[in-house]
Amino acid sequence: MAQKRVESLLVLPDYFFSTRRVQLVIQAARHGVPAMYYDRAHAEAGGLMSYGTNNADVYRQAGVYVGRILKGEKPANMPVLQPTKFELVINMPGRLCWR
Repeated sequence: MAQKRVESLLVLPDYFFSTRRVQLVIQAARHGVPAMYYDRAHAEAGGLMSYGTNNADVYRQAGVYVGRILKGEKPANMPVLQPTKFELVINMPGRLCWR
């Protein structure tokens, strides 16, 4: 980041990035690069902000689907759903805010 003089950073969902969450946050802060992440865990680790799906809602909806399948509904007849709840988390000095 320092060598390329990066002005900002957008971290997208990827296993590599999620397993190196703390290192990414530390390096972005160390070099003064404002960064936006896809998951609130990055903001909780000290990242500037995150915007992404509400994971609790996604897991709840997956549970509803499993329940429907266990009751005999055919997966092929079930609609594909898109996430409907998103959250913006901003790391402010002394507190973590989200909507």
